[in-house]
Amino acid sequence: MEEASSCPFCGTWLSVESVCGECTRNRPPFARGHFGFYFEGPLREAIHSFKFKARKDVGRALVRLLRPKLLLIQEAFDAIVPLPVTAKRLKERGFNQTFIIAEEISSITGKELVYRVLYKSKETKDQYTLSRLERKKNVRGVFALRDGKALKGKRVLLVDDLFTTGATAKEATKVLKAAGARSVVLFALARTP
Repeated sequence: MEEASSCPFCGTWLSVESVCGECTRNRPPFARGHFGFYFEGPLREAIHSFKFKARKDVGRALVRLLRPKLLLIQEAFDAIVPLPVTAKRLKERGFNQTFIIAEEISSITGKELVYRVLYKSKETKDQYTLSRLERKKNVRGVFALRDGKALKGKRVLLVDDLFTTGATAKEATKVLKAAGARSVVLFALARTP
């Protein structure tokens, strides 16, 4: 009997297949996906507190809990790039939660944090309010690079706070790879169950 595992791209629990049906049909551009927690129960509350109540200490503590996992995957990347937010969102929230996560990962692994290279060029609706198809349309063409040379030939760890359908990560990965990133691995603090 084969051992159950999860899809290396989206983390979906699998009984036999090595890649889930959705990722087989629509393979993501990132090389692999790593996820810290499932977005449910007390973890859901903790992440909401971090993201919407400016509890940066909670976000940092959650990342520190993942230290063993981060040290296991650190050989897969040279540079850490947080998913950006628009200037408007940054002003509203006061911080970029993916930057906090990326900063902590950099502290744990000693890998370079490359910030403000990838940016979000226009406002979008909140992804959690949209269907799968709407999410893809919502993020299409919203990412750009200020200086692609900073990532040329690098193996990038793209950092997100919450992975649901992967539409945001896929779109950002395309931009990073077009700029010459050698590979992109995704890390999300949590994923929806």
